[in-house]
Amino acid sequence: AMADPSSFASPACCLTRHLYLRCRADFGARALRGTVALTARAEREALRCLVLDTRDVQVFKVIVNGQDAQFAFGEKHSFKGTPLEITFPNELRRGQEAIVEISFESSPQSSALQWFTPEQTSGKKHPFLFSQCQATHCRAIFPCQDTPAVKLTYYAEISVPKELVALMSANRDGEAPDPEDSTHKIYRFSQNVPIPCYLFALVVGALESRKIGPRTLVWAEKELVDKSAYEFSEAEAMLKTAEDLAGPYVWGQYDLLVLPPSFPYGGMENPCLTFVTPTLLVSIAVIKVIAHEISHSWTGNLVTNKTWEHFWLNEGHTVYLERRIGGRLFGEQFRHFQALGGWRELQNTINTLGDKNPVTNLVINLDEVDPDVAYSSVPYEKGFALLFYLEQLLGGPDVFIGFLKAYVQQFAYKSIVTEDWKNFLYSYFKDKVDVLDKVDWNSWFHAPGMPPVKPTYDMTLSNACVALSQRWIQAKESDLGSFSSADLKEMSSHQLIEFLALLLLEAPLPLSHVQRMQEVYDFNAINNSEIRFRWLRLCIRSKWEEAIPLALKMATDQGRMKFTRPLFRDLYSFDKSRDLAVKTFLEHRASMHPVTSMLVGKDLKQDQ
Repeated sequence: AMADPSSFASPACCLTRHLYLRCRADFGARALRGTVALTARAEREALRCLVLDTRDVQVFKVIVNGQDAQFAFGEKHSFKGTPLEITFPNELRRGQEAIVEISFESSPQSSALQWFTPEQTSGKKHPFLFSQCQATHCRAIFPCQDTPAVKLTYYAEISVPKELVALMSANRDGEAPDPEDSTHKIYRFSQNVPIPCYLFALVVGALESRKIGPRTLVWAEKELVDKSAYEFSEAEAMLKTAEDLAGPYVWGQYDLLVLPPSFPYGGMENPCLTFVTPTLLVSIAVIKVIAHEISHSWTGNLVTNKTWEHFWLNEGHTVYLERRIGGRLFGEQFRHFQALGGWRELQNTINTLGDKNPVTNLVINLDEVDPDVAYSSVPYEKGFALLFYLEQLLGGPDVFIGFLKAYVQQFAYKSIVTEDWKNFLYSYFKDKVDVLDKVDWNSWFHAPGMPPVKPTYDMTLSNACVALSQRWIQAKESDLGSFSSADLKEMSSHQLIEFLALLLLEAPLPLSHVQRMQEVYDFNAINNSEIRFRWLRLCIRSKWEEAIPLALKMATDQGRMKFTRPLFRDLYSFDKSRDLAVKTFLEHRASMHPVTSMLVGKDLKQDQ
């Protein structure tokens, strides 16, 4: 079997199939402390040891089938962490199972966890904790086989201060007072669908819920819960559409959780409980992100990439499904408009990373590469472009959704690589092998830069954005009077975002142009985060000093990496704001999410 370059585990020798976690959230010490019991099955004869992934985790004791077992840490790796080698008291026969119970404590610096003081929350009264395990951070909570090649079920009992609520990526299974501590209560959770460790998730905080559908609660702090319930009211309609496209939803509950603003991603598809950023509450992207995370219930969570080198299998298919849902809700022209926006996002990413950069390959090599550093829009948008191109090649949307549904059925509950996907594509379309053989697979999978072919896009909704952006690009000083607020009268917020995105693909506009744009369009007054982000980047690139404090504020008021990293990078590139950008980052570093602070630190050349 292909080894996972991002993990020390050897699932070919020994496979963990179930996990039973009992732990306590200690806000004073900023630690999760308890035991994790792994059910491990020997995959070969005479098995004597089990190697698990850990990062900055203390281990106090290991018990195998009731007997004390010896354990030792290996050599620490810069980002993979430290392998934990457990020696079994007795060797296992092939197929035999053992319960491996590990007493552990996470570090206050754990890369998987962000702890908040009460002052950092909306309510200001209670502390808050959330985890983000994708890609390789579950090992920074407890020892595990932290590779997406391994799937396990889990049961958990979490003790938290009794005024708080705990939630996990699982179905809720009740709560009870903690017999060992009257100030705490224990929440129980059960996940009966096998999942990879990166989908393990925990949140603890003063959370309230609102029911918005037959299988959906929205969870948030009291201050945001009603607004969130209103914004996410489409969830059930999207779930039904997704089931129609991809097959039955197998996870039971589909809840949504709104996190504090420092959450590094737009959303995270934790099973039964999607995590979302509060930046969505002032954004047109609500539908897009929720449709995306719902789609992961099939592509990613049921059919999973075996290693992070094949991440496009998770993300390309999920973007494809997300846009199919958008097409059902808003029409086919809208789907094409979103698809073309994705192609431009890919151009933008490849401009930033460089078209010879190996991380712009669809299938990447992660030997000695940190998956967090390699992360970009490439697996999402190059992956989508390949599927959209194949859809057009193989007979259109109705034909291709048949393939997608069959693919999910074929590989549900499994972890696969690109070759498995391609073989199944060929067997499903066995009458169209001649068409498939014309695809330049080698360039699509293994060449850096833009794809070898551009799919065809319906331009109906794009034309207005292209026309207006061209007017600004070609305008001389003497033409600036011809612009007025009427230019935007017929444009949707989606089109405004695209108009700004098109300008960002070009050389910076003269300062006089962006100043005039503010005069006539008043973009500074818009709170929609997708529009504001692109507008502020445009201003900083045109060296408008008045935009510096606004851009710094947006980069630090929230921590979504899609916004925070490019804003900091642009501020760093502008000589007038470079020192202030570094100073602001260093002031905020301690309260930032650990992955965000590591990546922004690299961008600003501040990594220690």
